[in-house]
Amino acid sequence: MFYVKERLNDSLEISIEITDENVFCHCPMCGVEVMVDIAEILGDGESDLFGTAIYCSECSKKIRAGGSCDEHK
Repeated sequence: MFYVKERLNDSLEISIEITDENVFCHCPMCGVEVMVDIAEILGDGESDLFGTAIYCSECSKKIRAGGSCDEHK
């Protein structure tokens, strides 16, 4: 089991199990929250959490079509 933990103050620390349903990031172009399957992303053996950006489906479509992405929150 992998988890994250954060000390909120001197007397309170929380830990949360990482699952396939609770990992998210923000699209680097528009800022929309994107659910991430980290097993899929990290499964290639080359990606890492710090150097990987996940685009939302709208921005991904626009980029593949050769355009740019405007904010669409």
